[in-house]
Amino acid sequence: MNRFAIAVFAGVSTVLLGAAQQFQPGNPAPNFAAAEVKTTNLGSQTYLLQGEGANVVVAVGNDGLIMIDTQFAEMNDKLAAAVEAISPRPVRHIILTHFHRDHTGGNAFFAARGANIVAHEAVKTRLAAGTTNGLTGNVMAAYPEAGLPKQTYNNAGVMIRQGGRVAEVKHVVGHTDGDSYVYFRDANVLVTGDIVTLGRYPNIDVPYGGGIDRMIEGVDVILAAGNDNSKVVPGHGPLGSKDRVVEYRQVLVQARERIAKLIAEGKSEDEAVAARPNADNDAKLGVTPQQAGNFVRVVYRSLK
Repeated sequence: MNRFAIAVFAGVSTVLLGAAQQFQPGNPAPNFAAAEVKTTNLGSQTYLLQGEGANVVVAVGNDGLIMIDTQFAEMNDKLAAAVEAISPRPVRHIILTHFHRDHTGGNAFFAARGANIVAHEAVKTRLAAGTTNGLTGNVMAAYPEAGLPKQTYNNAGVMIRQGGRVAEVKHVVGHTDGDSYVYFRDANVLVTGDIVTLGRYPNIDVPYGGGIDRMIEGVDVILAAGNDNSKVVPGHGPLGSKDRVVEYRQVLVQARERIAKLIAEGKSEDEAVAARPNADNDAKLGVTPQQAGNFVRVVYRSLK
């Protein structure tokens, strides 16, 4: 095995260990062996791939592909097979919506196949330094060089072009300090990253720049992007629309107001969790008590 191959293998191994610690408490660990990747045609040679981890979007250009996010490392082979079933052309660019391992686990794998990894400069900083899960305290190991973004951009965003396709990438803070959304204007597909999560509560990574106020501001940025007919691909959950994003925003606003009231009343974090301030939305989303409590905790901490 040559030195390059050893470096890539080491990078993948490190990511696997990090991925095992990425699962939020209350969420069952994915069954990677049984996982399948579902492909949905969004039109105009643009596809949504859903497996374990983040939603992935692939845009097919004349001479290569642009891909958004890479799921967990454990999904590498299955995700690569799903991409190859769409097109035999190589993945030329991968755009990361933020640093979490369920969105970046395949970095080293796809980079070894020739993909250019693109992300906001804060994403590279977080991956290179390693991070700590704000809810569990689990430490995520630093990424090796093979898995780090090779092209970074600042708050002004960037345009990624490949074979006639254009990905308009914009930085937005809310979930972390390195979030981005991507708009494919020709397909009218808006990829939100974890600023928008449908069908469950979002994670807000308070230690790394996230906050409930910033999340709501980020959702407002998403609502202003594209148009009323845009297909909205959230970081997790089903394909959505602007109307679904408006409903999601309301859940965030209600949570902020209710938990701020508990803080004003002098309630501790545990007392706020026990009060179940979002019980109506807990029921609508079908979340477990621990998942509901996790959301209260991150909102509470961001307001404190």
